[in-house]
Amino acid sequence: MTVLLYGIPNCDTVKKARTWLDTNGVPYTFHDFKKQGVDEKLLRAWLKHVPLATLLNKKGTTYRALSDADKASAESDTGAIALMQTSPSLIKRPVLDRNGQVSVGFSADGYAALF
Repeated sequence: MTVLLYGIPNCDTVKKARTWLDTNGVPYTFHDFKKQGVDEKLLRAWLKHVPLATLLNKKGTTYRALSDADKASAESDTGAIALMQTSPSLIKRPVLDRNGQVSVGFSADGYAALF
């Protein structure tokens, strides 16, 4: 089983997901958006599994700080992908890829159902 966890290490939700995986003995590889970035191909692959409204974090301060033009461009996959590549904080965290099955966000019950 291949498990990849994508996020930002200081994000509280990512910390909860990592703690859950560690506590439950699930081996995983962590990918730090801030240090390692995220490419267009990966974002497009995720969007085949989850809707843009789920992947794009519109509740955070990064989104609220965007110009109206950037917010408008974020309504399309192409525009949102460009923004998420430039500002990975716009990606809702964490993103979990388990053997190609993608989920966004964290809940203990949701992870228990996956594993």
